Amino acid sequence: MKSYEVNFDGLVGPTHNYGGLSYGNVASQSNSQQSSNPKEAALQGLAKMKALMDMGFQQGVLAPQERPDVAALRRLGFAGSDAQVIQQAAKEAMPLLVASCSASSMWVANAATVSPSADTADGRVHFTAANLNCKYHRSIEHPTTSRVLGAMFANQHHFAHHAALPAVAQFGDEGAANHTRFCRAYGEAGVEFFVFGRSAFDTRYPAPQKYPARQTLEASQAVARLHGLREEGVVYAQQNPSVIDQGVFHNDVIAVGNGEVLFYHEDAFLETDKMLAELSSKLAKVGGKFQSVCVPRSAVTVDDAVRSYLFNSQLLSRPDGSMLLIVPEECRSNERVWHYLQGLTGTGGVIREVKVFDLKQSMQNGGGPACLRLRVALNETELAAVNPGVIMTAPLYDSLTQWVERHYRDRMTENDLADPQLLLECRAALDELTQILKLGSVYPFQIN
Repeated sequence: MKSYEVNFDGLVGPTHNYGGLSYGNVASQSNSQQSSNPKEAALQGLAKMKALMDMGFQQGVLAPQERPDVAALRRLGFAGSDAQVIQQAAKEAMPLLVASCSASSMWVANAATVSPSADTADGRVHFTAANLNCKYHRSIEHPTTSRVLGAMFANQHHFAHHAALPAVAQFGDEGAANHTRFCRAYGEAGVEFFVFGRSAFDTRYPAPQKYPARQTLEASQAVARLHGLREEGVVYAQQNPSVIDQGVFHNDVIAVGNGEVLFYHEDAFLETDKMLAELSSKLAKVGGKFQSVCVPRSAVTVDDAVRSYLFNSQLLSRPDGSMLLIVPEECRSNERVWHYLQGLTGTGGVIREVKVFDLKQSMQNGGGPACLRLRVALNETELAAVNPGVIMTAPLYDSLTQWVERHYRDRMTENDLADPQLLLECRAALDELTQILKLGSVYPFQIN
């Protein structure tokens, strides 16, 4: 039976703005308060989805969230009609309104952690929505995320869904941005690689001093238990605290893996040699041959990696066994990074080609190609059980492009977020989107 890695990309929402909400994310902080272009952001994301589909990769789409989140503002004490809630928040607590308008759900690498059926005890694909409790603007996402994933992967014979972990610091979970799976083939048993920034209870693990470590060891272990993963099919590794303090807020800013290959920066992890040996040993037991590609700090500094998002890339398997690296335009703009990539593809190694995409609107808010996609390994039976409305096709691309052109603004500032009309525009757009993607009623305004 054939198996695939399907990339479900997040569709950028109509309220895409640069609120500077993510402390520890250099790009988010440095571009705070600039004017954004939601229409351009959504079209850039769709262009990447279409291009990968045209290259023969399985591609899907994951819907954005309802924003502004009026219900979240009501829980914080704002009252009255929806328009009055927005106006009151804008007058009394603008940062809370900005947070409630965040379109950060576009970075669906944080939506959930996914384990394929070949790894799980019950032979189903398991999803655990991430609680994202480190940042308020993201912590409000998981209820809708769970409903959207449930509408996409609804067949209970093939798919199992778990609620987000308890929303407390000890179980901080940022989803697949800190999770990678290695395997010989997508339909075969593999090794799931969980990367954490700190331990909530074990003081032996050092913690960063400047920026928060968002993923805990305890959260990763809980997800592995929920998914029914075998001990011999799991490896845990700690991020280097010093790189977190340099702006590496997720592992996917400093490493990316696929198939049997890990592409990583020399300074990404603690106890790197031990971790590589464990990955190699465990993958060998399921028939795989682990390969690692280390980028030395002498060639690319951590600062270069953070500014270019070299590692926030997509590493995709091609039919001939080689790999394609999808990177943002910022990699070509960084002389050292681009020089390294030219040398990498010229060595005859496993990574043979680099393709560059313009994702500036997302990049300026701190998310590159890897942030924009959630990887789901599916066999052909499971793929057939996925809601077909969310699988990218040429007609769907055309429909979504036209939908964006109809509903999205081409300019967004902080002051625009205070316009009650924006909520009506967003709801109208999402109501139509659920029909295009055949999701049913997944948004609060459709349910309540």
